[in-house]
Amino acid sequence: MMGAGARELIVAEYRVTGLPPDVIAELIAEVGPLWHGQHQVRLTARTRRPAVGAGAKHKFAFIDRLLATLASVSHGTTYDELACWFGVDRSTITRAIG
Repeated sequence: MMGAGARELIVAEYRVTGLPPDVIAELIAEVGPLWHGQHQVRLTARTRRPAVGAGAKHKFAFIDRLLATLASVSHGTTYDELACWFGVDRSTITRAIG
């Protein structure tokens, strides 16, 4: 899992994402609630519902998903490299960018 300090460095460094920090903040403010809303719809649409609090906990926050996507699009960074940067499995990066 990525620490807040590493996340701040990626956001602050224009060359990593290709966007200035204020644009990233606007993206988070606009797209974040939409993503969370869609995620909740997907969870409630399941036919089998787990008990409250059951299941895997998300370790890859929305902002991390956004930063991984921006780095991938901006530089064509491989999913293996992104997985190392963010401290998650390659399959997590694949799902997040997909």
